[in-house]
Order: sequence, then structure tokens, then C-alpha cells
Amino acid sequence: MRIELEILLLLVAYFFGSVPFGYLYVKKLTGKDIREMGSGNIGSTNVRRIAGRKAAIMTQLADMLKGLLPVGVIWYIQFQHIYTFDQFFIYLLALASILGHNFSIFLKFNGGKGVNTTLGASILLSPVSVFVSVFVYYLVKWRSKYVSLGSICLALSLPIVDLFIHPVSFLFYYLLICSVLILIRHIPNIKRLIDGTENKAN
Repeated sequence: MRIELEILLLLVAYFFGSVPFGYLYVKKLTGKDIREMGSGNIGSTNVRRIAGRKAAIMTQLADMLKGLLPVGVIWYIQFQHIYTFDQFFIYLLALASILGHNFSIFLKFNGGKGVNTTLGASILLSPVSVFVSVFVYYLVKWRSKYVSLGSICLALSLPIVDLFIHPVSFLFYYLLICSVLILIRHIPNIKRLIDGTENKAN
């Protein structure tokens, strides 16, 4: 029964993470397919480019909630001693949400780059790492004007910051995996940054 429950929760987290809010908002507001416009990404940066600031903020919040809600529910259940999960289960649940966003079953296993969903999923698990990495993002973005470079530095910061404040644990490996997933989704941006052809709006 325990295994079945955990598998069910992981599937729920994945499917919830798969809901492409950016795609849906742009489709409703403009009738256009965001995947065929701008950078082609369904995240808040491209949503802002296509549908405006309000839609981008809605997308950013929704994408963060994809990660925050599943983790928050399990965190609350464990905190209240309603049910005891394995120590590493909450990290698997967070990753399920992130993988749903990055590889949405509703978009033929394509999706976003996972930054906002990672932040939402991680805020309760490692708040210091999240806040420091967000600071790094805005600092790098301000100095370089590249959103993508800010996101890449944010990804690198997550596990590095954790190393300074906690002993190596499931949390560190979770943040390391999150970092790798964000970097994988930014491979085209990394190539353009190296070539000097990256758009500063990306």
C-alpha cells in the first residue's frame, strides 16, 4: 500500500507539473501558439514577450506553484505527523513536478526550462539556497543583460550554496540534479552565449 501511494503521488506531481500554463495563457489571450513565437519557450520570459507583463507574472506564479504545492502538501503531512514518508521521498516528489514542467506529457514531452518550478519546489526544502540563487540571478542579469546567463548562474548557485550551509545529504544531491536539469534545458542558450549570438531578451 505504501509503494502504491507514493507512486500515485509522484504521478500526480508529474501531471500537475505538466500543465503548460504559459502555453494556455498565451493561447487564451492571443489565440497564438507560444511555441511558434519568440524563443519558442513556454516560460514567463517568452510569455512576456508575446502576451505582456501581466500574463508573464501569472505564468511565473503558476509555474512556481507547480513545485510548491506538491512539496508543501507532503511537508505539511510530515510536519503534522499524519503520515511518515521515506526521507528522500519529498525530493523525488519535487523532481517529479520539475520533470513534468520540463517534459510535459501535454506538449509531447517538451516544456519549459524549469527555473520557476525548481524555485517553487525548493523554497521549503532549502530557502537559503533559493534566496541566494535568486539574488545571483538578478545580479548577473543586471550586469550582463542576459536572462539566460542569469538562469545558468542561478542553477549553479543552488547546490554550491547548500554545500556551505549543510553537510552533504539528499538535499544536496536533489539541488545538484535540479541544477543539471536547468543547464540541460539551457544548452542552446549556452551555445549562443559562447558564439556571441545570444539575444539579451532570452
